[in-house]
Amino acid sequence: MYTKILKPILDLLAAIIGLVLISPVFLLLILLLLITNSGKPFFFQRRAGKNGRIFKIIKLKTMNDKKDQHGKLLPYDQRVTKIGTFIRKYSLDEIPQLINILKGDMSLIGPRPLHPEYLPLYNKEQARRHDVMVGITGWAQVNGRNTISWEQKFEYDVWYVDNQSFMLDLKILWLTFYKVIKKKDINSSENTNMPAFKNADVE
Repeated sequence: MYTKILKPILDLLAAIIGLVLISPVFLLLILLLLITNSGKPFFFQRRAGKNGRIFKIIKLKTMNDKKDQHGKLLPYDQRVTKIGTFIRKYSLDEIPQLINILKGDMSLIGPRPLHPEYLPLYNKEQARRHDVMVGITGWAQVNGRNTISWEQKFEYDVWYVDNQSFMLDLKILWLTFYKVIKKKDINSSENTNMPAFKNADVE
């Protein structure tokens, strides 16, 4: 009953209330990013949701689009803007995903939506992470986020699929706020993104 009826209702209410409460901060960040990112405050990217359905995730744009002489994007650490660094530090770039919740693409709590290119790389057990709605935060995020391996992340994701409940979601929400405030387990490096997932053990 919780996952099929109560959770979607709570997600909708949380997204509406959240957007209303943080609208002053949200609008200020949009204004700052409009100025620093040449009129592009948002970043859109294809991600895989429940049952592998592809949707466009919405995030605040924290990197510019500067390229080298060959037309390739510069490395991560050379493209993150100063305001972008601050936004990432406190996970504020995730705010627009409340809109994804309103659209029915995501939940507040669930495995993080990853690149569609990863779908054929999962083994059968790892693929079970897509049996539930993907989320803004999840069990893997409060247990290491980018400081743990892909395999560990997927183990946490599948564990959540098998154990999701109202009390567990409350615990994940509390731990998410705690870790964001304490700035714990955000990135394994200040200058690099999480390495791309490459699974050699695909069944």
